[in-house]
Amino acid sequence: MLPEFEYHRPASLEEAVRLLSELGPDAKVIAGGTDLVVKMRAGLVSPRHVVDLSRLTEIRFIRDGGDRLKIGAGTTLWEIENSEDVARGVPVLREAVEEMASWHVKTTATIGGNLCNASPAADTAPPLMVHDATLVVVGPEGRREVPIGEFFTGPGQTVLGVGEILVEVVVPKMRQGQGAAFEKLTVREGALSIASAAALVEISGGRFVDARVALGAVAPTPIRALKVERALKGRPATREVLRSASREAKADIKPITDVRGSREYREEMSVVLVRRALERAVERAGGVWA
Repeated sequence: MLPEFEYHRPASLEEAVRLLSELGPDAKVIAGGTDLVVKMRAGLVSPRHVVDLSRLTEIRFIRDGGDRLKIGAGTTLWEIENSEDVARGVPVLREAVEEMASWHVKTTATIGGNLCNASPAADTAPPLMVHDATLVVVGPEGRREVPIGEFFTGPGQTVLGVGEILVEVVVPKMRQGQGAAFEKLTVREGALSIASAAALVEISGGRFVDARVALGAVAPTPIRALKVERALKGRPATREVLRSASREAKADIKPITDVRGSREYREEMSVVLVRRALERAVERAGGVWA
């Protein structure tokens, strides 16, 4: 059963920012409600005010911005999964969304909600992190841009201040010579990740010109695997190099034991997921194993 609260449904972004600024920490934002309502029913949160952003068409879009793709925070996961622009420009994001939840949840859940819920297991985060996405935030002080790697501050926590709303995700598109892939370990199809990994590589002359790896559900926040990346950049694109670098994932993560898996299991499987994601990313980049 839901606790009592006062419901607000602003008609514009400006009105939403004003409302959230006035209501302060006692207010929670809802878009699709697939996270917040569950938490409210479980008694984990009891906001005095709920501000519904579902009427804000100005934050629900997918736009081709040349070398970047712009996705409104109110865009549903279903719209992302079925977007040809996403499939062409950021296919690893579409790949991750395909493995999330059931279709009826995805028709309601939004990318902004998945990110702002700030679960360590948020599946949209690793693909966006390897693409070096930027998050656009609007609040009482105006508009600001936040690199996605700086957005999460802890489990369920972000850099959003009082009155601030995530409005847009800006993602650099894939370039020639790049390849990316997403891997997820879960107890059943559509369930939360036990661990996940995304990889993006650029191959030239048989070497890793660039390599980015991000993991989910194995630290307090989604993270970049910087030690893995350093072990790859500039090195030959061989299976031996890739496997050796993948083992560095253990040094980047801080997993816990919970109902989905033990710390030790997550550590071992992170190495496997990173290796698999990198292997597929190299193949998609047109790399040839030496």
